[in-house]
Amino acid sequence: MTSAIRQETPAEETARRPGRWLALSVLVLAVLLVAVDATVLGLATPYISEDLAPTGSQLLWIGDVYSFVLAGLLVSMGSLGDRIGRKRILLYGAAAFGLVSVLNAYAHTPEVMIAARALLGVAGATLMPATLALIRNLFHDPRERSLAIGIWGATASAGTAVGPILGGLLLEHFWWGSVFLINLPVMAVLVVVGIKLLPESRIPEPGPWDLTSVALSLAGMIGVVYAVKETASHGLGASALGAGLLGATALYLFVRRQLVLPKPLLDMRLFRSRGFSGAVLADLLTVLGLSGLVFFLSQYLQLVQGRRPFEAGLAELPAAIGAVVAGLIAGRTARRFSVRSVVAGGLAAIGLALAALTVIGQSTGYPLLGTALLVVGAGAGFSFTVTADVILSSVPKEQAGAASAVSETAYELGAALGIAVLGSIVTGVYRNFPVPQGTPPAAHESLGSAVEAATRMPAATAEPMLDAAREAFVNGLTLAAGVGAAVLLAASAAAWFMLRDQQLENT
Repeated sequence: MTSAIRQETPAEETARRPGRWLALSVLVLAVLLVAVDATVLGLATPYISEDLAPTGSQLLWIGDVYSFVLAGLLVSMGSLGDRIGRKRILLYGAAAFGLVSVLNAYAHTPEVMIAARALLGVAGATLMPATLALIRNLFHDPRERSLAIGIWGATASAGTAVGPILGGLLLEHFWWGSVFLINLPVMAVLVVVGIKLLPESRIPEPGPWDLTSVALSLAGMIGVVYAVKETASHGLGASALGAGLLGATALYLFVRRQLVLPKPLLDMRLFRSRGFSGAVLADLLTVLGLSGLVFFLSQYLQLVQGRRPFEAGLAELPAAIGAVVAGLIAGRTARRFSVRSVVAGGLAAIGLALAALTVIGQSTGYPLLGTALLVVGAGAGFSFTVTADVILSSVPKEQAGAASAVSETAYELGAALGIAVLGSIVTGVYRNFPVPQGTPPAAHESLGSAVEAATRMPAATAEPMLDAAREAFVNGLTLAAGVGAAVLLAASAAAWFMLRDQQLENT
């Protein structure tokens, strides 16, 4: 007992150092980098559609290939950070993220844009697991760690607010590629300051980084998500079935390999914890239900309601405000009541807000939209913050990288599936609207293409075509909102049962 106390004392002293909060400020810059990039894409989508003229399928790929690659590599990159050092992989990944952002900004074809987004996913896969793992190692006091996770989550939410507003200003004065260049100054500050402030941490005896497991993980995730996307878009065809079988086989082989490796990339025993598994499932279903809707919301605000990019960014601000406030008090609330009541209640609130959006039309007033977004943000702030805390506190700090990677994989897999499934619902409904004789076929690919086509048509036919296109888009959006509401309410019920008796640490 004496020796155990002697070993823990340095960690406890480290936990009391004020430098841990300065280090946290660097970690939240990485979160800000990813959050801003994710939100500005939605605002830039109409301009990308006009300039690059992607097909509807290519537009969806531009939106979700980042999440596909990210989901496929998160576990591998989290494990790599455990081995070579979480600080090192975070700084390398941030530098790569900034540089690849330049390639995104200057993409000149849909194919180049899709490839650039995929490379950004490779770089992004290094960031999020490293930030959460470093938080787990920086903050040993559970209450401080809950606050740190709340700040981490609040920063991500703030990024979702800063991204549209800053992106809107840039889009009104510069070309669409400028929204990606805002990553560069954030990356520069992160790298320069992070070198000085962040402590290094890694597993003492991690074992080799198994490349076979890396390949199986990547092939499995991309195959399964691609199959879902293709099935949602075009029905179950040969390519979707083949990709799904390949992906499922790869994931099965990945799990079997992890169970026999002495030092696996991912310790499958983590999933024996009901709290860990419940939190991961809640995150996946929440993001699945939200992401497809969020991807198309900026287009609704701009192309249906005619808001300028900056105004559309401000219109989405309530979601970020709700998430920031809820994230900062989520840990305290979960300790006062219970983990499952906060998570399940937050998810139910999101589901009800999405259900309210099923009644929107082309001219829906902002009070309904703003209130729904505020409730969505608050529910997400409570849920995501508490589930992140549960996931990190369920494992020893040596496994923080793996646990964080699983958490982020669920998040990104949910985003990819949400954009694929709910986005395909919007696109499928949209494509059925009637068009006047002589309308370019591209008008059926996306609402942005229809708006562009209208500029080259006589006013007498352009206005009826645009009105039909907007009505079809809104019909698809409300159907997607209904599906998302059902998913969130199901996630709430699952969280209520799976997080039973789960508590956050107090000391």
